[in-house]
Amino acid sequence: MTLDRSRFLYGLFFCCITLMFWGMLPIALKLSTGFIDPVTLTWLRFAFAGVVMLMWQAKRGKLSEFRNLSAPHTVRLMLAGTMLIVNYTFMAWGLNYLHPGAAQLSFQLAPLFLTLGGCWFLKEQVFWQHWLCFALMATGMLLFFHPAIESSTGMTGLGFLIIQVSALGWTAYALLQKSLFRVLSPSNILLSIYLYALVVMLPFAHPASLLELDTQDRWVALFCCVNTLVAYGSFAQAMHYWQTVQVSAGVAMAPVVTFILSEVCVSFGVFSGVIFSAEADRLSLLGMALVVIAAITVQLISPVLEKRRVKALHRLTVATDR
Repeated sequence: MTLDRSRFLYGLFFCCITLMFWGMLPIALKLSTGFIDPVTLTWLRFAFAGVVMLMWQAKRGKLSEFRNLSAPHTVRLMLAGTMLIVNYTFMAWGLNYLHPGAAQLSFQLAPLFLTLGGCWFLKEQVFWQHWLCFALMATGMLLFFHPAIESSTGMTGLGFLIIQVSALGWTAYALLQKSLFRVLSPSNILLSIYLYALVVMLPFAHPASLLELDTQDRWVALFCCVNTLVAYGSFAQAMHYWQTVQVSAGVAMAPVVTFILSEVCVSFGVFSGVIFSAEADRLSLLGMALVVIAAITVQLISPVLEKRRVKALHRLTVATDR
């Protein structure tokens, strides 16, 4: 297996894991709104992930990496942690006002923010074909969720604005994380962020309220905690193997996963008092198809376009040397 093919397959694997767990997360967060406040839940997720990852990294002998950290890198880590706190907290808060699918739809400006950030700050190349795919993706998203938009049930302006703050926080975190890959592994970056958030958020959280949860609530909270480890760990690895524009296209499919899982819950009568059907029609299904086609197209054309760019630069260099 060639190096390029190996990197592509690893990136695809981690992107799919991220997509699946981010698709499930809004449903779990929606369930949590009835028994825990967003700050306490976010603190719990960070605390769980930080402790587990600390033990894992210590067992593997990977903590020595932190000796390479300079003061500017430490500041970047703290900023990334703050941005991820904003992302987690505001997403959980926004689900007080929005349906899980509508929240994921609102969050889909994040991939666009990430692409623009990769272009402006990381100097990654974004071709016109990418923008065409993102336009097709945006059209598909609007068609996919048009029943929720037209009925405006829960799609309030306040909820939308809250989710956009979450999306901006996520974008800043992702860009800061990618800029730290040369000094820390993705796992150690996340470990630093989790432990930082654990300490910073403790004065604002209410850990004692966790003792009052019933069995079902505890399972939901535990799933949110495990989701933190799996989803963001996979996302960090995906960013390591793929370009920002490829990862952002992949995670843009999260609303489709959320929609499908919501319909599964409704079909089996699971969480019937909280999760309701989006009642997708043919137009919504057409939107789903457009999103999938656009996301797959980005994955296929990105390596080709990058190779063309490199060849063009090489030809230009040779011509200049002559």
